[in-house]
Amino acid sequence: MRGVHHVCMAVEDLDDAVATYERLFGAEVEIRDRIDAQGVDAVYLRVGDGRLELVSPLDDQTPVGRFLAKRGPGVHHVAFEVDDVHAAADELVERGANVIDREPRAGLGGHEVVFVHPESLDGVLAEVLGG
Repeated sequence: MRGVHHVCMAVEDLDDAVATYERLFGAEVEIRDRIDAQGVDAVYLRVGDGRLELVSPLDDQTPVGRFLAKRGPGVHHVAFEVDDVHAAADELVERGANVIDREPRAGLGGHEVVFVHPESLDGVLAEVLGG
């Protein structure tokens, strides 16, 4: 485990949210892209030494769209960076975690990612991404 890679916020309007983080915290866009497989527009923002990800749904029936309908804007997940996402997913399963993705999928910036169900982490969705 390398550490926390980012904290992700689900937002309704990505452009407005980016502008707010730039204005309030001096955030700088690191990378922005559309991830069709996950149904989101996404951006990594650098804030000092840290990183935030903002995600906005492509439509209401995507996982993030349903999240926003149920909970509103806010913290979506915490992402942990590892050297080998495949090995990390296997280790998590062996340790009793409910890993949603047994096979990694493409994430922002070309990272391979898997998600750990919130039931395994006291209600917090976690993303594990390969560095």
